[in-house]
Amino acid sequence: MHFLRRSLVGIFLLATTLALFAWAGNTVRLAVQERMNAEPRSFPQRERVQVVNVVQVTPDTITPELQVFGELGSTNTFDVRALTGGTVLDLSENFVTGGRVDAGEMLVRIDPRDAQSARDRTAADLRDAEAEVRDAERASRLQQDEVTAAQQQATLRAQALRRQRDLSERGVGTAAAIEAAELALSSADQAVLSRRQALAQAQARLDQAATRLDRARLNLADADRALGDTEIRAPFTGILEDVSIAKGLRVTANERLGRLIDSAKLEVAFRLSTAQYARLVEDSGTLPQAPVTVTLDAQGFTLTATGHITREGASVGEGQTGRLVFARLDNTAGFRPGDFVTVTVREPALHDVAKVPATAIAANDTALMLDPDNRLIEVAVDLLRRQGNDVIIRAPRLYGKQIVAERSPLLGAGIAVQPIDAAAAAPPDAADPADAPRMVTLDPDRRAGMIAFVQSAPMPDPVKTRLLDQLQQDEVPWDVVARLEARMGT
Repeated sequence: MHFLRRSLVGIFLLATTLALFAWAGNTVRLAVQERMNAEPRSFPQRERVQVVNVVQVTPDTITPELQVFGELGSTNTFDVRALTGGTVLDLSENFVTGGRVDAGEMLVRIDPRDAQSARDRTAADLRDAEAEVRDAERASRLQQDEVTAAQQQATLRAQALRRQRDLSERGVGTAAAIEAAELALSSADQAVLSRRQALAQAQARLDQAATRLDRARLNLADADRALGDTEIRAPFTGILEDVSIAKGLRVTANERLGRLIDSAKLEVAFRLSTAQYARLVEDSGTLPQAPVTVTLDAQGFTLTATGHITREGASVGEGQTGRLVFARLDNTAGFRPGDFVTVTVREPALHDVAKVPATAIAANDTALMLDPDNRLIEVAVDLLRRQGNDVIIRAPRLYGKQIVAERSPLLGAGIAVQPIDAAAAAPPDAADPADAPRMVTLDPDRRAGMIAFVQSAPMPDPVKTRLLDQLQQDEVPWDVVARLEARMGT
């Protein structure tokens, strides 16, 4: 009985196992048939739409600015030199490198004893010359009186000769008396001639004395100037540099003692390219007095000065290009000659132009404009200026239209895009527009496709719920849309 019972149990288990294998095989067969007979799953193919940033092209009158680098220099400098040799007796306490001096301030005083002695000798020579002139004037006056007396004597002798001739005509006079009167008149004329010659000599002496007097006065003026040259004074208010002198040293004439710079009269020299110069120059060929702004950045502090262009270099210079231009500065507080600064020059205004981001213009000077169906159209533009990260263009076809702000290799003519105008999307009272997420509005088909993809995608339930909630909103974050479309392969 025991054997029979165990045999029946074994047969039962074997039958049950075979039945289970048969059921499993049938299940697999049915699943394979259903899979093979089922229609293949397909997704609707849609055109891929790129999300792009756009800007509005608005015509305006813009004043371009070009930026170059320049170096400051002073228009008023003075080399402090010793005008006469000698020992330095006194120095101003401000006569040091970096010292500020006022106009007329005594800087250096050189030993004046030699110059004073020379001046005194010249003054003595002047007094001698003045005395000589006085003597010559007196002698000239005396000689003039002698000439006058001699002429009077000759007149009397002539009258005596006429009387003797009258007497001879009446038969009273004699020939001997007439001859004696003629000899007396001849002697008187000879005396007049002698006195006139002496007067001429006296006048020549007076002229020579006057010449010596003028020469003595000139020598005295030179001596006074040489004495004044022993004191060197500041011709204007400025700052000293390169001072190389000390009290007690002996200097020679024309030796350089330092340099005085007027820091209030500065100009900047900068070089423009030929194209930049051509944009500034007027039709008459002259350079206008365009306004300039000079800035100097120093560890967070910015010094600024304004001015205007005054002149340009006469030649280009060996090994140089462009044009060297100079601009006079108005307010130079804090600036010093030798500073390397940034110069901003305002060009003539451009009318009927627009400013757009530089990334909106391709290398072939074209922009991508959006048509009413949000498809891209390539439009040629006239690139006029580059202003930092922006460019100034002239393109009447684009005025009032939207263009792509950031070109990329994926964008081209005919491509459909979803525009995002950052300027229009940003709320006016946003605290920080750069931190706000960019939002897009989805059309019904695009929204339904994304919802179906999220529902069928293998992802955690909390993530799926959050994405479905975001897709149900009127506006969806742009980064969420871009991430889902990348995973969908559209």
